[in-house]
Amino acid sequence: MLKVYHTTDADRRVLNDLSVGIIGYGSQGRAQALNLRDSGIISTIGLPTHSRSRRNAHRDGFAATTVRLLVKRCNILCFLAPDHLHGSVFHKDVRDWLRPGQSLVFSHAASVHFGTVRPPDFVDTILIAPLGPGKRLRELYGKRPGVACFFAVHHDATGRAHRVGLALAQAIGCLQTGAIETTFAEEAVGDLFGEQAVLCGGLSRLLKLGFDTLVDHGLSPEKAYLECVYQIDLIVDLVKAHGIAGMLDRISPTAGYGAVTGGPRVLADRLRRNFETLYHEIESGRFFARLTRRPSGEGIDRSQLTSPQFENAARRVRQLLENSDT
Repeated sequence: MLKVYHTTDADRRVLNDLSVGIIGYGSQGRAQALNLRDSGIISTIGLPTHSRSRRNAHRDGFAATTVRLLVKRCNILCFLAPDHLHGSVFHKDVRDWLRPGQSLVFSHAASVHFGTVRPPDFVDTILIAPLGPGKRLRELYGKRPGVACFFAVHHDATGRAHRVGLALAQAIGCLQTGAIETTFAEEAVGDLFGEQAVLCGGLSRLLKLGFDTLVDHGLSPEKAYLECVYQIDLIVDLVKAHGIAGMLDRISPTAGYGAVTGGPRVLADRLRRNFETLYHEIESGRFFARLTRRPSGEGIDRSQLTSPQFENAARRVRQLLENSDT
């Protein structure tokens, strides 16, 4: 049974007199810093001296300092740098300057679970993992439904880690929808698998293959995009609201018949073997080890997931439909 925490479970007073530092100012770092500020909590941003993100932080009205100075000054350290950099940042600028009573907060558990970051026993180790990208977390701040999060306490050195974590989750806007209790191990493996196999890797490839098939058989790229991609949010909304069976009940009989007969042919049962292989690569840590050995995106060929033709069709459809509203 899932345990879910809501706004009434959090006591923001636990954050009184505790200073908050944000390590990194990318998608999640910026969103969480802005949401914290709107909740009355001013954070400081920790970045390398020559980081281009310093300009963005200053433009948003935040003070920025080095990561090392941030660790020395702040009680709560939100580790929001890119995952593949966690180990190097931790060992270079964090580990040797930590002190008892501090809290390390992560938005993804992989670096701790797979051991590239090993927090000492005298600090709290907390997970607050929003179930959505930073841009969405910021857009839905203060709105219903907002963005939920996964929540876990890996180590409670201070005796207040649970309360600090829930107070922060409330302050960034997640408790309106809910904080779902999990573990670092479950979130690390589940998140990496979901992104690769379904949400980002699998879905992107499926959309592009459908798009390419229609284009190869004479449909214009724009019409192929409209048929295979544009309506996906409508189907996803139905699945989220009613489940797959409920979605099938709410689409046309033709679409429902095609889904039942076509789906297993396109995504045959043998695909499960590929899912198992991918899962074991993630669970064993092999995937995360490969990720940390290369700069983000280095040597990655995205041509299987997208193409200039696909992106141009998406842009033209967007412009066409936006212009039709004026």
